Amino acid sequence: MIIQREQYFNKLKALKDKKIIKVVTGIRRCGKTTLLNIFQDYLRSSGVTDEQIISINFEDLDFEEYHDYKKLYAYLKSRLVSGKMTYIFLDEIQHVEDFPKVVDSLYIKDHVDLYITGSNAYMLSSEIATLISGRYIQIEMLPLSFKEYMISTGDMTNKAEKYIEYLENSAFPYTIELKDQPEQIKDYLEGIYNTIVLKDIVNRKKITDVMMLKSVLRYVFDNIGNPLSSKKIADTMTRNGRKVDSRTIEKYLEAFMESYIVYKAKRYNIKGKQYLKTLEKYYVVDIGLRYMLLGSRKMDAGHILENIVYLELLRRGYDVYVGKIDTFEVDFVAQNQKGNHYFQVALSVRDEKTHSY
Repeated sequence: MIIQREQYFNKLKALKDKKIIKVVTGIRRCGKTTLLNIFQDYLRSSGVTDEQIISINFEDLDFEEYHDYKKLYAYLKSRLVSGKMTYIFLDEIQHVEDFPKVVDSLYIKDHVDLYITGSNAYMLSSEIATLISGRYIQIEMLPLSFKEYMISTGDMTNKAEKYIEYLENSAFPYTIELKDQPEQIKDYLEGIYNTIVLKDIVNRKKITDVMMLKSVLRYVFDNIGNPLSSKKIADTMTRNGRKVDSRTIEKYLEAFMESYIVYKAKRYNIKGKQYLKTLEKYYVVDIGLRYMLLGSRKMDAGHILENIVYLELLRRGYDVYVGKIDTFEVDFVAQNQKGNHYFQVALSVRDEKTHSY
């Protein structure tokens, strides 16, 4: 089943033919490739010929020779259509060493509309971003929202039942094809998890203690919505018999965020209008992954709802922080061009403690 990711599709549509590089980022298997395919179909329906469209997925062995940036550039240059717009789609471009040189050279050419994707934030690290600074716009993609999941079922009723399905089955688009096949869903999610841990983190960051890395990731998954610090995590690991220092934990947390498996919400002092540097909160990109890793016994409904709301605010284009005002906490301070918006998340409003905030 192909799901029209309208939020992201409309962004690409609005940027079509604009002199700007479109960079679509997000966790593996969140739908980036499908989005590009849908957009290419839209181009064809708008009168663009196949000759004007070049599409390369660098995870496909058919294109392995083009991991060499010089060969890639020579190939793309030879395919440019004279006097017409050529639409170039480079999927998972982080596999190409020195890819910014290719992107930068294509950008300065006339009649080139360029779209690239990547599954880790390293591709837009400070050094790389400097080379294409001011020439790109980033579209951060997430797995399906609950609304998109509901639409995919073809039935907008029974929301409570489908909410549970959404959590347990995962928000990754392909899991919809595996509905009512829990073992296959578990295997699929394990594949995503292992690929991210081994390929996007261990290999790239040259992590030697893989067991410790996985233990820290499990700990973060188990503590979504709780204030955390690298020292607190290191102390917990050490008490459990696995000595590790705060600097190593910071390296791991950075790697988790670069691979888009974990997101960090910094703290914001509402009264003092200051960003605080301690006790951030972390949220996972998909509750189904958490369910796969920790099992049903860890389905903390309150913090899970908080996680879902956090991701939804990101989808809607907000910068999201955890608010602090005196001794009280505001779950989320969501900032955009219109100002600050405040959100308090509660599983139920029947509890008197909820009304006291």
